Amino acid sequence: MNPVRKKRLYIVLAILAGVGIAVALALSALQQNINLFYTPSQIAHGEAPEGTRIRAGGLVEQGSVQRHPETLSVDFRVTDGAETVTIRYQGILPDLFREGQGIVALGRVDADGVLVADEVLAKHDENYMPPEVTQALEKSGMMKHYEGGKQEYVQ
Repeated sequence: MNPVRKKRLYIVLAILAGVGIAVALALSALQQNINLFYTPSQIAHGEAPEGTRIRAGGLVEQGSVQRHPETLSVDFRVTDGAETVTIRYQGILPDLFREGQGIVALGRVDADGVLVADEVLAKHDENYMPPEVTQALEKSGMMKHYEGGKQEYVQ
């Protein structure tokens, strides 16, 4: 092989290897920072990975909020109309958090199927609901019971 062609081939291979390594490192870094959204139904059926940080959302069930008197720990249930999942949060909940409202929680699912949240996000006005929660409610058929920020539970 001609020495000039050989040198060009090595340069092209080195560039391809460098680009491949850069892409692999970028994808690896992005994979660790992805928080996939799961509905309460998916969590209840075991589809959410245990120990991996995820986002989960739905409507806070009426009468499900249990505050621990001596700590900032709060347990509550979130539903998508088909299933419910318990969320445990340690900290101060957002001012707009209340029963019957849409929320999104970020945390990890433990071995008992409880989402241990490190962040809870509540909707910011009476007409807004996180898009993931809206889609989950529409999919379960529960959206028709949610009118203007007011949840009408049908049981």
